[in-house]
Formats: sequence, C-alpha cells, structure tokens
Amino acid sequence: MTRKNQKTIEIGPEAQERLADLLPADALVEALEGLDPEQITGPGGLITQLAGRVVNAALEAELDEHLGRPHGAPAADGNHRNGSTGKILATELGDVEIATPRDRAGEFEPRLVAKRQSRLAGLDEKIIALYAGGLSTREISDQLAGLYGARIGRDQIGRITDSVLEDVAEWRHRPLEEIYAIVCLDALVVKVKTDRSVSRRSCYLAIGVTAEGEREVLGIWWQESEGARFWPAVLNDLHQRGTADVLIFCVDGLTGFDEAIETVFPGAWVQTCVVHQIRSGMRYVPYKDQRQVAKDLRPIYQAPDVEAAEAALEAFGRRWGTRYPMVVESWRARWENITPFLSLPADLRKVVYTTNSIENLNRQIRKAIKTRGHFPSEEAATKLIYLAICRAETKWRTVYNWSAARRALKIHFGERMPD
Repeated sequence: MTRKNQKTIEIGPEAQERLADLLPADALVEALEGLDPEQITGPGGLITQLAGRVVNAALEAELDEHLGRPHGAPAADGNHRNGSTGKILATELGDVEIATPRDRAGEFEPRLVAKRQSRLAGLDEKIIALYAGGLSTREISDQLAGLYGARIGRDQIGRITDSVLEDVAEWRHRPLEEIYAIVCLDALVVKVKTDRSVSRRSCYLAIGVTAEGEREVLGIWWQESEGARFWPAVLNDLHQRGTADVLIFCVDGLTGFDEAIETVFPGAWVQTCVVHQIRSGMRYVPYKDQRQVAKDLRPIYQAPDVEAAEAALEAFGRRWGTRYPMVVESWRARWENITPFLSLPADLRKVVYTTNSIENLNRQIRKAIKTRGHFPSEEAATKLIYLAICRAETKWRTVYNWSAARRALKIHFGERMPD
C-alpha cells in the first residue's frame, strides 16, 4: 500500500556521449573560471540557467514533433509557431525561467512541462515526503525556500498534498483477502476542528495478517468516540470488501467487542489483548505496588494451559484480592476472551496475545501528528495518517517464525486455514 516511488533514471551510453559533446570538460572549466559558488549554484546561477536552456530546448523539440517539421521549415498546413509564454518553474535546483512555445492553432500540449504546471517532476514527491514526516505547509515552504530557493506557497503545497486523497479513496475501497489469520483492531484519538470548536475524534484502524504471514493495514474509519457500537460498521466494511472469514481477532478490553465480532464473523476467536488487560487493572493499583502486582500476574498469562492459568488467578486473588478486588474482578469478567491463546503453541501465542503490531503502528502515527495541535478537517488528518501508514508498512516484514504459527493454525482451524 505504498505510494509509487519515483524511479531512478540511469543515463545510457548514447545519452552520456551526447552529454560529453554538449559539455566537454575543457569548456566547463573555462565557463566556471572566476565564478564564486553562489554564481554557480545560487538562485539565477549558471546551473539554473543551464537547466532552463535544456528545458526550453526540449520544449522546442516537442513542438517540432507536433508540427511535423524542424524550426524554420515552411508550414504546409497553415499551423506554425506563434511565440512563447514565459513562466517560472520550481525545480530541485531552484526557480528556473523557461519559455513554453505556442502554435497558432493552439493544439500544442507539451509533455515535459504541461500547461499550468509550475513544478518540475520530482518536487511534488519531496513535498509529500516532508508532509508525511509531520511538517506543516508553512514549514515545508520554508524548507524548500532554504534548500532549493523554490518559491512555493502554502496553498500550492496544500493542493499538492491533496493529491494523496485520491490514493486514500482507492485504498479504502480496495478488495481485501478472503481469509485473514489474525486481525488486530484499535482506535486512537485525534483532535479535529469542527465548526468553531476542536473536538476529539476516534480514528479506527485494523491490521490484518494474511495466511502467508504478511501484515497490511485494512482501513481507516472515523467516529466521534470509540465504542463497541461502531465496530460492527467497521467489520461489515471488511466483509463487504471481500473478507469472508477471520480466524482470530485480537482486541482491547472494550465492553461489547466480542458481541460486535460475533455479529459479522461468528466463527472467529476473540482474544483480549493481555497487555491492555494488565494496564486496565493497574489503574486501581498505587505506584508502590504496581511492580509486584505485575510480577504476580505473569504466571496467569504465561501458564502452560487454561487449568494452570486458573490456579494462578486463584493464587493472585488470595494475595491481592482483599486489597485490590477490582483487578481480580476485571480478569474474571473477561476470562473467556483472555484465555483462548493458551490453547495455542508458544510460537503462535506471541503473535495473538497482544495487539503490539497495531500499538507500534499507532506510535508511528503519533510521531507524525504530534506536532499538530489539531487538524483543520478530517480530510487533513486522514492524509497525514495514510502517509504515516505508508511509511510504516515499508519497514514491515513477514510475521516472525510464521511457518510454525501457520502449522498451529492449520491444526486448530482445519480447512478454514488455507493450505
């Protein structure tokens, strides 16, 4: 789900020969003699002037091709050159002055620098990369001015980054895998301006693990606040986009989550994230006891089977139940959704007992959005979150030791797990 990277262009032998004829070494040395660095690489310097000449020559060659004859040849069909239009082209070298030639019939459409195009190819990708890194439009404008001397306004940068929304729309409606071995669900809170006030909105995310062990983010959904009532809409969207079955859902301890999943994927296991469960209980424990309580909870979720886990929970209750009854009660209330992973082998337990993968994604997203106090709109937030997801997915690998986990899933789920 990554945006298409700009391809690196390799100069072939023929192009290298032409370049050597155009710019022989002796001529370059003579041209540069006596010039200071600013006159060579600065705004309006030798390099930008040379770039302008190259672009102008290429545009003239395009018009020759369009007219079907070289410059100066008589017009056979009445259409001929009709002057040029000057404009400033923002490039990675800085601002370059060019003159786009015109034909009398007004039919010439240049390919290198299209009409109304004000930036050379490659600069848009850099702007989007800077935006994905969390920079505001003002900061991007300042960066480009400092690095390249290119004058690009904040409104232009906003329009460039808006091109991402087309990718987002296509990505959010793309077909999904028919079967996912594991799906992790979670939400993070983002501040978005609505009308004249700033509200806290929940951004719902889902990460799926395919039968081959590949991870992918399945979508972005928005709601005013996180709640089990909205999750059926998310799950129905996954189902409508082609997902017929999910073996295991890994979720936080939100009340009503299992009922929501049962409605759409009745055969799925629902595994409450153990890390979320521990954090939930720690809210009732003062700091001085948290380390020991966490240590005493470990035998529960590290037990070899459900019976041993129940014994460990009883032991924990005898020690801490009087002082912190809410911790014990929270584990007992969610016991059926906490313990499913204990029937799996050790290699697979590590994959499903926690929502670490989506927690890691949330951290990457928060890095990108932390510099924003709030977003002017839901669309603006979606753009940046999508780009943060693209960057995160480039670093993902197949789930560790997936071959062993896959065998275990095949044993437990039989034909539901594809061969």
